[in-house]
Amino acid sequence: MEIGMVGLGKMGGSMAERLLRAGHSVVGYALDVQKIQEFAGKGGVGAHSLDELVSSLSPRRAVWLMIPAGEPVEDVIRELTDLLDDGDIIIDGGNSHYRDTIRRSRMLGESGLHLLDVGTSGGIWGLKDGYCMMVGGDEEVIEHVRPALEALAPGPDRGWGRVGPPGSGHFVKMVHNGIEYGLMQAYAEGFSILRAKEDLGLDLVSIAEIWRHGSVIRSWLLDLAAKALVENPDLEEVSPFVGDSGEGRWAVAEAIDLDVSAPVMSLSLLQRLRSRDGEGFSDRIVSSLRNQFGGHDIMRE
Repeated sequence: MEIGMVGLGKMGGSMAERLLRAGHSVVGYALDVQKIQEFAGKGGVGAHSLDELVSSLSPRRAVWLMIPAGEPVEDVIRELTDLLDDGDIIIDGGNSHYRDTIRRSRMLGESGLHLLDVGTSGGIWGLKDGYCMMVGGDEEVIEHVRPALEALAPGPDRGWGRVGPPGSGHFVKMVHNGIEYGLMQAYAEGFSILRAKEDLGLDLVSIAEIWRHGSVIRSWLLDLAAKALVENPDLEEVSPFVGDSGEGRWAVAEAIDLDVSAPVMSLSLLQRLRSRDGEGFSDRIVSSLRNQFGGHDIMRE
């Protein structure tokens, strides 16, 4: 199958490479010229503009976007709308908000175009292990790009599937990321408790390795935690600042709108925000209040 890939960063580049390895033809475009050259060196066809990318594809075209959510997606879709023909397909594999996806699908439909939203999980390991893909969109359109989806997935019959109409793929991926927040926070807190019990002299690397086999909390995230601890047992020079892509926030907001209790996701998100408070002003307030009402000592910097 022939696919156009817009965005050749870590995810887009590795997905395009996996498609090439499976024997598909891929035309790639990125703002970074060096990325285009690197992609061409791997056997892909490099394009230096969206116009050139579309011109290099044969109808019925399928253009896969792996670019940041928000305005970048909006801008590229607007430009592609003027370049593509009736029946062509745009696939948004990034982390767009599902409401934006629903709106864009309707807008593209008015121009005779189709939009698939593919919530994609797998990170940098997807090139080797395959990507989990949650696909939203019309069944007929999905069938047209099935060869590409099967090549990108861990297997043709596993790790991917249609989850519903346009917007549903990004919605399911949003919830997936909310769950991910909670799992990571639980592991982080568990290892923190173990590390704090200094009188037992616990070996976190050894414990992580034990848990990886046969325990009810074994998972790929635990495998990655064990790998990180082996490489850097004390996590020296690792900043406590924890970023987020926005999907955890959206998941918590949806839970509130739907009257669904989601305390683990919510607190995990708040803990990430807490990690960014370099000033610690709220903690200073609490310490001052304890001093005011109870005469408790204030620790000075």
